[in-house]
Amino acid sequence: EPGEGEEEDEKKNKVKNKRGGDIKAGKQVSFSAKRFVRPMNALSSDNAAKTTHSASDVKLGFNNVSSLVDLVKVVPLVGGEAYKRSYVKSYGDGADYTAENGAYAESEMEFGMATIGKTKITAYCEEPNEMLKLPNADFDSIVEDDVTRSIRRKMAREILVGDGAEGHFTGIFHVPAKASDDIIDRTKDIKLTAIDDGTLDEIVFSFGGDEDVEDVATLILSKKDLKAFAKLRDKQGRKVYTILHNGNTGTIDGIQYVINSVCGAVTDAQSSADVYCMAYGPLSNYEMAVFSDLDAQRSDHYKFKEGQIAYRADVFAGGNVAAYNGFIRVVRPKSA
Repeated sequence: EPGEGEEEDEKKNKVKNKRGGDIKAGKQVSFSAKRFVRPMNALSSDNAAKTTHSASDVKLGFNNVSSLVDLVKVVPLVGGEAYKRSYVKSYGDGADYTAENGAYAESEMEFGMATIGKTKITAYCEEPNEMLKLPNADFDSIVEDDVTRSIRRKMAREILVGDGAEGHFTGIFHVPAKASDDIIDRTKDIKLTAIDDGTLDEIVFSFGGDEDVEDVATLILSKKDLKAFAKLRDKQGRKVYTILHNGNTGTIDGIQYVINSVCGAVTDAQSSADVYCMAYGPLSNYEMAVFSDLDAQRSDHYKFKEGQIAYRADVFAGGNVAAYNGFIRVVRPKSA
């Protein structure tokens, strides 16, 4: 029968054989720290290593994604290449009296077409694999979430400022090269250099047709201009506007709003160019076509030598205003 020493050697050999097989199979293995670090037999209290404790979670930062990306109309078209939406530019307004046996008065509707092309939006980041070894803190999932969040932030901004170029969103603030291509009539833009007690009424009653005051619209603005609404006081020192806020959204005197940091601010100083600051209208008047799922992927192989873990995410989507004059825009005009 083998002695104690032989049994111990046999156990060690089994461990080595298993670990060797795991390495060949590409699995992660661990070696005892004692095999490559020799602790000093004697350490004075002054030189003793101090234990550092790590929190079991990760403190998250402030939200950086506007809710706008979730509030516009999403059209799922997985596998598609493009999306076209027809809209009414004007209803026929030519009805008139006609003499007996006379020709009928002409009253033709005018239509337009909004095209939403396929764009590819991507995000990529890397982290050292040491992050995974930190106790209990789920850095891995947070980093993976970050690349997804980055894409959503880009989409939320492009809904407003997309330049309409090939492979890009067409944003609410986009002004085509030719006025004849306008989906939002640029001549109806409201020009403001300050926020006062009449600003909200000016926006609300300027939007829509001559027969209705729209009641399902939302104001898109910057936090800086929202602050200006909130700080406004009347002669008795009372707040002019009643603002209820819930993070990224809320109401101003009952009018829904959503914050988007890409908006300019009416309250900023005028510059050498016009700056779009707000938009007001039903958010369903902007359509975002989604041509694929949002895919996020992790790779432990790309930078294996450097000990880096790579993350990437991508989505195929596009967006455009889908209703003629579906929004009214507020512009801070350029300085004279």
